[in-house]
Amino acid sequence: MDHNNGDQYEEKLEAGGLHQRRYNNTASAEEEEEVEELKNPSVEKVFEGKEVPTWQRQLTFRAFAVSFVLSVLFTFIVMKLNLTTGVIPSLNVAAGLLGFFLVKMWTKLLEKSGLLKQPFTRQENTVIQTCVVAASGIAFSGGFGSYLFAMSQKVASQSTKGLTSADIKNPSLHWIIGFLVVVSFLGLFSVVPLRKIMIIDFKLIYPSGTATAYLINSFHTPEGAKLAKKQVRELGKFFGFSFFWGFFQWFFTGGDSCGFQSFPTLGLKAYANTFYFDFSATYVGVGMICPYLVNVSLLLGAILSWGIMWPLIGDKKGDWYSATAHGNNLSGLYGYKVFIAIALILGDGLYNFVKVMGITLKALFTQLSNKDTSAVLPSDGRSAALMTSAESYDDQCRTTMFLKDQIPTWVAVTGYVTIAIISTITLPHIFHPLRWYYIVVIYIIAPVLAFCNAYGCGLTDWSLASTYGKLAIFTIGAWAASAHSDHHGGVLAGLAACGVMMNIVSTASDLSQDFKTGYLTLASPRSMFISQVIGTAYGCIISPCVFWLFYKAFPLGDPNSPYPAPYASVYRNMAILGVEGFSALPKHCLTFCAVFFIGAIVVNFIRDLVGKKWNRFIPLPMAMAIPFYIGGYFTIDMCLGSLILFIWRKLNKAKADAFGPAVASGLICGDGIWTLPSSLLALFRVNPPICMKFLSRAANARVDTFLGS
Repeated sequence: MDHNNGDQYEEKLEAGGLHQRRYNNTASAEEEEEVEELKNPSVEKVFEGKEVPTWQRQLTFRAFAVSFVLSVLFTFIVMKLNLTTGVIPSLNVAAGLLGFFLVKMWTKLLEKSGLLKQPFTRQENTVIQTCVVAASGIAFSGGFGSYLFAMSQKVASQSTKGLTSADIKNPSLHWIIGFLVVVSFLGLFSVVPLRKIMIIDFKLIYPSGTATAYLINSFHTPEGAKLAKKQVRELGKFFGFSFFWGFFQWFFTGGDSCGFQSFPTLGLKAYANTFYFDFSATYVGVGMICPYLVNVSLLLGAILSWGIMWPLIGDKKGDWYSATAHGNNLSGLYGYKVFIAIALILGDGLYNFVKVMGITLKALFTQLSNKDTSAVLPSDGRSAALMTSAESYDDQCRTTMFLKDQIPTWVAVTGYVTIAIISTITLPHIFHPLRWYYIVVIYIIAPVLAFCNAYGCGLTDWSLASTYGKLAIFTIGAWAASAHSDHHGGVLAGLAACGVMMNIVSTASDLSQDFKTGYLTLASPRSMFISQVIGTAYGCIISPCVFWLFYKAFPLGDPNSPYPAPYASVYRNMAILGVEGFSALPKHCLTFCAVFFIGAIVVNFIRDLVGKKWNRFIPLPMAMAIPFYIGGYFTIDMCLGSLILFIWRKLNKAKADAFGPAVASGLICGDGIWTLPSSLLALFRVNPPICMKFLSRAANARVDTFLGS
């Protein structure tokens, strides 16, 4: 739009607004409608001349071929993030961009050769997005960096409790795939009968699903396609830089604590307390995507724990805890790190659980007590009567398409019951302490929790999947432990139950987000559901294979390795706490835990009390908890990412907003994909040729003396 046209539109809007305020009684309906359309342009009128393909034609071979390639890419990225810090940003922009670019490239080649039979549509783009997110989501909900790896001997050996064979199950490709296959599809069937209620009747927002839909819709306009092409170019540049930077760094890592990731950028004393920049392109990119508040909260958590608390508690060695308790002994300093972090996580989780459940129940009561089922929920802030003509037209188109292809309720019920029966029979053979009646109880409760999670996610964009998983750890773990006087099997049963619950409630909220995306892009609910099923099937195979590659190539779970899998230790110690009680805690640790648990609740309450204007200055307890156990090094990287984006926005906000997510995604994707060749090099025993290590002057003098003797 040129400048003159823009001025004309602006004048027309201002005139229309003035006309409405002063002469509301005399304004014609046509004039009001014209003004409203200028304020709220119709999305669907842009695509009015384009045919919407049938649900069968939305499910193309090229869509699932591209989805498979991108699923492998994003599974590597999510797996790496899972096994390093557990901080996983939204990768929707990258998935949408790359899906659009790859299929566009595919269709252009076919068009030039005269073989193109079906043009690329936004509905097909939505199918790709859904499939990729479903597949890569299994890398998170599958528990490879949390409950599943927490069952292993490697993680169990870091504790003095829960070391019996009944509480340990080492990873194996066949049982991991079997476990995921029997539990990952249940959540999909649990919310299918309620899709119309949540999307059309309740008009839930689903912010992430809505944002993804607007992104996809924009790609398929002429202006959006041009911008997407430029964004892909930027993503490609930084993908290449990040990949080759990872390759370059590899040459200098020929030993323990070698390479750029061990560079004491802030000094040796700070390095000893995990404060240093480790030159990770991944976490600089993650920092550019995560909100400023998250990154600052992480840094504050690192300063509070590694800068203040751990040095002070370390001085109490021999008094508060045994002087012989070294390394990962829970009765030593390590116990304070783990359990105080758990207290913060549980306090934050409990507060948000109560908050979201309260919002959910209140909104449900409001909706059900309102006779007008088309009324919009309070979260949307408007009633149906205030809806503009553009929105009304869009809603009519979208509702018609959404209701056109129904998924029969009997399919959902039959699918849920059938898979529940199969998994109830199968799971006790995989995890012996997990009795069949524990699973039946979970499957009776799970649909209710899945609905609550999907509904709450629609209102707040907050999925409480991990919180429901922790609830299962404590309840099922304690139940299983009570069946044996020696508590054997309680830890493993709790972790397995966590996995079952997390998979159900996580996939339920993901599918609901996808239904919202499909609703806004006119994609059929059937194509969305089938895409989610195929994506989940991809994830059940791809994620275990990628994990197995990491498992065989690197020392996973070692706190000093590049892949410490911090949440695996956290989840196992939660299970131990649920089984053993507070006897597992070192001296004064319970007091610290109580203070931080209550503190997390109070801080969250204050954040909600002061409102949006001031809560952006109050840190997030959940984010603060992450570096308590891991260390502060990655917070430096993420804050650098925030600083880059902040300066870029000051210099050119429009360009930063348009290209920032693409640059960040390129940094994450390039470094993430480098893990594939680095894993293969490790498997084939190809070691880096150089060890770049940093020593103090005194240590260097001793090394020189030793070498000269």
